Amino acid sequence: MTLVRVLIAAGLSLLWPGVGHVMIREWIRALFFSGLFITAMALSFTTEQITAVSSFGEVVALFTQEASTIDQIALSFLAVLAATDTLFRGVAASGPSAGQDGPACPQCGRPLDVELEFCHWCTTRLEPVEDETPSP
Repeated sequence: MTLVRVLIAAGLSLLWPGVGHVMIREWIRALFFSGLFITAMALSFTTEQITAVSSFGEVVALFTQEASTIDQIALSFLAVLAATDTLFRGVAASGPSAGQDGPACPQCGRPLDVELEFCHWCTTRLEPVEDETPSP
């Protein structure tokens, strides 16, 4: 996973918490943050206000004009928390694993099972490693 992909995922989490976690394949955290955000939205707005929204511009207008200051702070806090978590989890997943024994996947950086011909984390097909010792 590249740093650009992690930054895009963190930016998407600012728009809708949980979407960035999907991008970095953190499924449980994606469900948690999306569920938390939906619950906070349901507590902040009435059902009529939420169902009347049909575009992103209306979402922004609802958030800036209809929400109280406390609701704005709470929803913004959830979005920043999700983006920060996405950023840290993505950077940790993209870097080399600490204390790792053996080969790492060239795509995601996680440890590989040497018996498989693909990375079981990100399903990247791996090229077989040939012996570098010359045969007599």
